[in-house]
Amino acid sequence: MAQFLLEILSEEVPSRMQRRATEDLQRLICGGLEAAGIDYDNAYAFATPRRLALLAYGLPQRQPDVREERKGPRADAPDKAIEGFLRATGLERDQLETRDTPKGPALFAVIERPGRETADVLAEVVAKALAGFPWPKSMRWGSYEVRWVRPIHSILALFDRRPVALSFGPIVAGQQSRGHRFLAPAAFEVSSLADYREKLAAARVILDADERRALIRERVEALANAEGLALVHHEGLLQEVVGLAEWPVVLMGRIDADFMDLPLEVLTTAMRTHQKYFSLLGPDGRLAPHFIFVADNESADPSVIVAGNERVLRARLADAKFFWDQDRKVTLESRLPALDDIVFHARLGSLRVKAERIAELARFVAETLGDTDADAAEHAGRLAKADLSTEMVGEFPELQGVMGCHYARQDGLSEDVARAIGDHYAPQGPGDSCPTDSLSVAVALADKVDTLIGFFAIDEKPSGSKDPFALRRTALGIIRLILQNGIRLDLRRVLGESLARYAGDLDTLVDAGEVVEIVMDFFADRLQVYLRGEGVRHDLIAAAFALRENDLVRLLARVEALSAFLDSDDGSNLLTAYRRANNIVEIEEKKDGRTYERDELQEELLSEEAEQLLSERLNVVNERVGEAVAEEDFQGACRTFATLRQPVDRFFDEVTVNVAGDEPLRQNRLRLLDKVRVSFLKLADFSQIEG
Repeated sequence: MAQFLLEILSEEVPSRMQRRATEDLQRLICGGLEAAGIDYDNAYAFATPRRLALLAYGLPQRQPDVREERKGPRADAPDKAIEGFLRATGLERDQLETRDTPKGPALFAVIERPGRETADVLAEVVAKALAGFPWPKSMRWGSYEVRWVRPIHSILALFDRRPVALSFGPIVAGQQSRGHRFLAPAAFEVSSLADYREKLAAARVILDADERRALIRERVEALANAEGLALVHHEGLLQEVVGLAEWPVVLMGRIDADFMDLPLEVLTTAMRTHQKYFSLLGPDGRLAPHFIFVADNESADPSVIVAGNERVLRARLADAKFFWDQDRKVTLESRLPALDDIVFHARLGSLRVKAERIAELARFVAETLGDTDADAAEHAGRLAKADLSTEMVGEFPELQGVMGCHYARQDGLSEDVARAIGDHYAPQGPGDSCPTDSLSVAVALADKVDTLIGFFAIDEKPSGSKDPFALRRTALGIIRLILQNGIRLDLRRVLGESLARYAGDLDTLVDAGEVVEIVMDFFADRLQVYLRGEGVRHDLIAAAFALRENDLVRLLARVEALSAFLDSDDGSNLLTAYRRANNIVEIEEKKDGRTYERDELQEELLSEEAEQLLSERLNVVNERVGEAVAEEDFQGACRTFATLRQPVDRFFDEVTVNVAGDEPLRQNRLRLLDKVRVSFLKLADFSQIEG
């Protein structure tokens, strides 16, 4: 069995694209082989900053021969039908076989295709994969028509120790590669997969990203420990630097003391986001005046590399210090007029207008919560966006909100207000923590609800995979704020209050009566997504939401009780009974051209003991369930529902609904069944439940 090696050597591939690129390369090449009927033992894809490679083992020298039989038309079919079959198979008339079938003699084609050389198939598969490679962004270079993420220098394609004849634009594949750009740039010839790995390692290239990651982690931690410092772990940063170095060299630099009085977030952001440096903590738990970085080069004098990185960081932090000093010369309050010149959205007004809406809505939410300072919530909401006009946020947009918190403290505002300003963007994603302070929650909710209702009001809602304003993330943030803090809030009312504050600020408005309901439907969908990760069934969420539930905490309690109930024998059987009752009533309503919904039951027509018992039990159940639901005792409501099982089962066993010749009796029994299905609506819309 043979081996196959493919390497595309190019200019530096962005780190964020490398992992996906390895997956796509393996999918395209292996998928092409499988489609061609070529088996292989295993295949592995790798990425470094400059190369994308695939190593495949256990390939045959040739495709297997293919023998295919196709049944055609009857032997006595019209000539046109036979001619069409011949064109489809590529055979002549005398090459067809006539065979007896249960439907009479029929024509059969036996098509035999000899297998092709695997090398020839690989050439086609690779060419197709390269031409259709799904880079997020790609480019042309020179005058060439082909596209790649960055200009390609060479392609190495080797099958069974021999070059594969293929080309991509101006690049003709061969059996040469190159090592590290600076440490071993000379070309070398490759004879096999093992030879490729050995020569790459000798040429200062670690092909395997997992190996580079482990090496970097080990050396970074060792260097920190040697200095008595603790590493600030950041997996995202580690993943990124893995994609920046083919031959990682770990070094430590020093931060000038002049910059250590900058806010912690400024220092760490400048190091992590802009320079890709690791932060360190001293024995006291405070940020140490040191950083660790990963260089893709080595030197006889590492201090030269260290000095260069210190110089770059010094310039970055000097800018930050200047911005910090300048920004503190004026208050956040005085920055509000500048927000008039910053557009939130062309159809939703300026950031100043948005800040006023947030302030008013934050006050409303705080008053609703009851234990929150409404004046403070309004003040924090009005100032929440003020830092967007600062020099620091202009340079470090990642710090919006965070810098507002620092500047609020500088202005002498209360810690609660400062923290609410700093937290109002949170949570920004699944990994982001959720504010817990009630003032912070009120402002964060106000900001997110304002954004959500505004974009839906101008019909800029997400569609398919497109969500340019991150409204799905915004809705999930609202859900997390409410559920993780156990906030009792009438969400429909909050949305209405938010919409009211847009009056006069919208140039195009979806019907106001519809906006809130559209957004509530959107919440139902997002809640299903959120709770699915918690193992909660999406249909139960839909069943609870269908009752126009406005309180997410109460809705979740209802769903949890419903889930446990349906997992029991009583719940499962009652669900079946509900569906039976619902189906009967719906069929008869369609036949009768009327509805029996909430028709008055005529007790005097309940002639059989089974229907009398069911009616009596329903009256008791409805009363007790109503009381339990009012007290939010949903588990108790489910236990009460369970007592319906026996009388419902008996009714279906003993009572005929569609009584021939007695229309009043038939209709009264339909009313009784409608009463059964209506009683279930006290807990959830059981028609939404699957399974």
